[in-house]
Amino acid sequence: MKKRRFNVALSCLVLMAQTAYAQTFQLNSEEYFTAGGTDVMAFSDFYPEGHQGGVCVIMNGVRIATNGDIRMEATPGQWQPVPKQLKREVKGNRIVTTLCYPDSSRHLTGFNPMVYPDYQFTYTVNVEPQDRGILVTVDLDKPVPDFLLGKVGFNLEFFPGELFGKPWLMDNQSGIYPQQPNGPLLQLPTNRGHDGQFFAGKGQKADLVQLDGKGYSPLRADDIIAEPYAVGRKFTSRPDDVLSRLTVESLTEPLKLYDGRMNHNNGWFVLRSEIAKGATKGAVRWLILPAVHNSWFAPTVIQTSQVGYLPNQPKRIVIEDDRRDSIRNQVALQRGNGVELFRIDADGEHLVRSVKPAVWGNFLRYRYSTADFSDVTEPGLYQVRYGLAKSSIFRIADDVYERGVWQPVIEYFLPVQMCHMRVSEKYRIWHDACHMDDALMAHVGNHIDGYDQRPGLSKYKEGEKVPGVNIGGWHDAGDFDLRVESQAGEAYILALAYEQFHPEIDVTAIDQQRHLVEIHEPDGKNDILQQVENGALSVVRSYQALGRIYRGIICNSLRQYAMLGDAAAMTDGVIGNEDDRWIFTEDNPSRALSTAAQLAGAARVLRGFNDALSRECLQIAQDVYRQTEASGFAASAKLQAAVELYLTTGEQSYLDFILGQQEMIVRGIGRAGWFIARVAKQMETRKDKKSRQFVSAFRTALASYKTQLNKQAAETPYGVPYRPSIWGAGWDIQRFGFEYYFLTAAYPDIFPKETIYDALNFVLGCHPGSNTASFASGVGAKSATVAYGLNRADWSYIPGGVVSGTALIRPDFPELLSFPFLWQQTEYVLGGGSSHYMFLVLAANS
Repeated sequence: MKKRRFNVALSCLVLMAQTAYAQTFQLNSEEYFTAGGTDVMAFSDFYPEGHQGGVCVIMNGVRIATNGDIRMEATPGQWQPVPKQLKREVKGNRIVTTLCYPDSSRHLTGFNPMVYPDYQFTYTVNVEPQDRGILVTVDLDKPVPDFLLGKVGFNLEFFPGELFGKPWLMDNQSGIYPQQPNGPLLQLPTNRGHDGQFFAGKGQKADLVQLDGKGYSPLRADDIIAEPYAVGRKFTSRPDDVLSRLTVESLTEPLKLYDGRMNHNNGWFVLRSEIAKGATKGAVRWLILPAVHNSWFAPTVIQTSQVGYLPNQPKRIVIEDDRRDSIRNQVALQRGNGVELFRIDADGEHLVRSVKPAVWGNFLRYRYSTADFSDVTEPGLYQVRYGLAKSSIFRIADDVYERGVWQPVIEYFLPVQMCHMRVSEKYRIWHDACHMDDALMAHVGNHIDGYDQRPGLSKYKEGEKVPGVNIGGWHDAGDFDLRVESQAGEAYILALAYEQFHPEIDVTAIDQQRHLVEIHEPDGKNDILQQVENGALSVVRSYQALGRIYRGIICNSLRQYAMLGDAAAMTDGVIGNEDDRWIFTEDNPSRALSTAAQLAGAARVLRGFNDALSRECLQIAQDVYRQTEASGFAASAKLQAAVELYLTTGEQSYLDFILGQQEMIVRGIGRAGWFIARVAKQMETRKDKKSRQFVSAFRTALASYKTQLNKQAAETPYGVPYRPSIWGAGWDIQRFGFEYYFLTAAYPDIFPKETIYDALNFVLGCHPGSNTASFASGVGAKSATVAYGLNRADWSYIPGGVVSGTALIRPDFPELLSFPFLWQQTEYVLGGGSSHYMFLVLAANS
């Protein structure tokens, strides 16, 4: 024990000696600055409302600080103005980015409208190495007006999840980052007394009075903030930790440390300095001094399924290494240490196999290798090891997917998300009966979250009660709204899962008449069919009330939208007053036809379960198909509707339409191939010339498409097409696997089944980055148990919810944080987020 303690102490001394400001930052080929294990990026990303962009500091595999940029508030949130990036240039050893305020495309319009104050200016952010750190210089083209002095400044955000209980220093002051934001409060002059006139006339304008609502408003949230924890010239975060110690020195105005969570639950800690009166050239000058550990290398990461494998399933393990470390694993191999598979038995562990890893190559910032243990089929518990790295323990078993893998989607997630229901789980109430006062006809104009009501698209007047829509549906996971693509799409995927695999599950009692759900109380009905019914009810009843497909139902103010907690607290349940949600319509042929396809699919499985609802689904699908003209993207949606209607009715007219679209199908094989395959395979027995030509052309196009897929899959070590982006790619890969299933089911000679397993394994843990958690909450040895769902304020999760997953901090850093307010990494969603995953598990198990 004494020898071990001595070795640890010696290692710490060596680490400290190799750290400090020991290396000058250099600009690399990916156009960011790097020194040892520390990287400083400058506007490689631009997603400020998602805490991603600006000047960003990654230290030894952890994003410490980000969003270094000019902002109009001390602690801005999702609804505060963001700049528009005009240009990013590398000039010698400098990165110079030009930005401006306002972005007129977002002023009172767009997906989520913002309100810009009356200050129009352009500025540059110059980032360059200086001494042992990074110098950031901001130049403005005009000074800050008096009414914004003290509000406009340079902000740098620190990720709170790594900092709770950890220390900071500001000159001769010190503190501990708190678990929750603490007063006292500071009242500032509002920016809203000086709203700019920047609406460009494109699209519809938002109703600012309506969005503001009464009382607290996220649009005005920065008029009252927490007082800064400290003010000074030199700030150091984590002085206790050589791997994450970061110092910032302001050469202009004083630094202030704020807590951005006081008004925005998703806020971060914010270090900022205000821009002085009259300042333009060199208005901000910061020296950022991250501690640099010259010999730090990213630890080896072994990526496996957190659940395990069927005995005869491929078992391809991915190993991630720091591409800069050319010595560590070469030494391991020279010592005879390959990638080892151990079986864990009651009497201990046993080495089953040791294989030499196959080098795959470089991807993102890492080097990848693979190891294949597919020949190991004996049931049991296993762990993979390579050098000092270990995987989670996983199973190999015939029943590996039989319990607690796909089932939590139906057992927990979808019941919890059900709207117009009181949802109970024994002692626990997930939420009370909610939104029973739905819904009033939306006001004309741009709203929030993509809702935009156009004039002339409803027989109801603005604010008039739309009857009969307070039934069915699921809350879109983080926002409590009911989007048509979420409702119809979820019902459709569930319907296809039931149709293909007929899984039996009854662990929930659902009573639509009494608006009650009791989890873990069987009621003699298949839960999947009950959930198909739930989605169909919302779409069908809304169509019957409106005479057209609805866009969705959403709260009418930002105060309601930002609400966290019990869904029943959003409205008072009294019909016809100002807190009622709004129902929206739209003229969107593509979405209407997609909905028709989805209702037609749901109609098939509802036969014999709810015959009346089945007939209503089919009738609406046929009406929308007949009435809706299609071109462009809508043409593909009409084709899918024809497929589903043909499969549901067998009517020749739908098949004739499909045969007449051969050219479009071949041209868009990547979009249409999966749903056409279900019909084309049936047509192989037909003898007429047109059918034979169609089948031949379709098969040829499929072969070409598979060549494209092979090329895309070869770009990464994960065996599936994967293009990392700001948003996690888990949902896209699940959707790909869902569609691929129908191709391999119909044409196994062209599309081998192994890709299904690769897609599922990606979601279950075999994905890039140091966090190998399963994206499916509560599934596997390690999973995403802090997520962006209705209970995110509690840093909790909903079993069976599937998060968006590992995202890309551009240009090359994969990241999956344990943080409940980062929607691009940890959000749940309806319309495929969990149901595509469930389908994949059932497909793998079949």
